[in-house]
Amino acid sequence: MKLVINIRRYDPHTDADARDQTYEVEAQPTDRILDVLMHIKRFQDGTLGFRKSCAHGVCGSDAMRINGKDGLACKTLVRDVAENDGDTITVEPLANFPVLRDLIVDQSTFFQKYRSVRPFLINDEAVVEKERIQSQEDRLVFDDTTNCILCASCYSACPVLGENEAFLGPAAIVQAFRFNEDTRDQGFEQRLAALNDPNGVWPCQNHFQCTKCCPREILITKRINQTKKRIQKYRKERGEATGER
Repeated sequence: MKLVINIRRYDPHTDADARDQTYEVEAQPTDRILDVLMHIKRFQDGTLGFRKSCAHGVCGSDAMRINGKDGLACKTLVRDVAENDGDTITVEPLANFPVLRDLIVDQSTFFQKYRSVRPFLINDEAVVEKERIQSQEDRLVFDDTTNCILCASCYSACPVLGENEAFLGPAAIVQAFRFNEDTRDQGFEQRLAALNDPNGVWPCQNHFQCTKCCPREILITKRINQTKKRIQKYRKERGEATGER
């Protein structure tokens, strides 16, 4: 089928503002949007900039906005976003990020927020045997969050970040939940400063856009609310206020 691919372009060395550029391509309904972009770069315009790596929905590097929805170009098929010959598919960089070039965004702040929640197991106790044992039931409490690939689709989809760029963001909170609910971890209090900050978990307004766009089907909004409840319980037991405004 014939398609028109409308791509938001921006090169800070040559462009004062972002612009739209269109390309005409032939594609099969089962082709991935990543395949289409690769075809354009190889055969029509070698200056087009975008990230990619594994091309199998594992690395998360090719997240972008396709017809206004955030997701992975390698997991989005042509038939998901176009039905007829001549249809236009619009591809844009992730929202809520500074654009470095075309579909490539600067993720520095995203990863700073991610690191702020100490996304690793914290436990200074000696290991009795070879490893810290955990039951399957305990693992299931946070199992879905271990699937996060840090693609940042949720960060782009979040309406709150569009109004408050200081918000910690869905991905970072999900990573904190992953370790806070791990029975082997003892780092909740160390993560509390970032999570209980007025710009930590509290700005979330339950829009569910993060959950809807997640390519790994993580229950993001639910995990954010569970984190809020745990902080509220922790503070109440100590007669302390939360960081909620």
